[in-house]
Amino acid sequence: VQLQASGGGLVQPGGSLTLSCVASGRTYRTYMGWFRQAPGKEREFVAAISWSATYTKFADSVKGRLTISMHNDPKMVRLQMNSLNPEDTAVYYCAAGASGDSWYDVTGSPRDFTSWGQGTQVTVSS
Repeated sequence: VQLQASGGGLVQPGGSLTLSCVASGRTYRTYMGWFRQAPGKEREFVAAISWSATYTKFADSVKGRLTISMHNDPKMVRLQMNSLNPEDTAVYYCAAGASGDSWYDVTGSPRDFTSWGQGTQVTVSS
């Protein structure tokens, strides 16, 4: 699976931003998600969505502020981010599981995902 992320940028605290990630290749029944990595910190899970868009998972730090959605043709995952704060500043990475991997095995670990996009910078600052 090849992933192309876009939508990052500079936003003021309290503002909103939408990230998009287009997937190509073997995308049949692949769940997708987002991680982020701030300077000097480990990559952390943000959100994930099952291939059917029936199930979602969110990190506790973003619950209620972020929405994840899946679209088909082309296969795309979107991350709508609201009420952003400076702690959300990071490089955001789109990720996908392998075709046919079970959603029920997804724990939020980077090891659950086999394909990664190039990352897009999100900066929350006044």
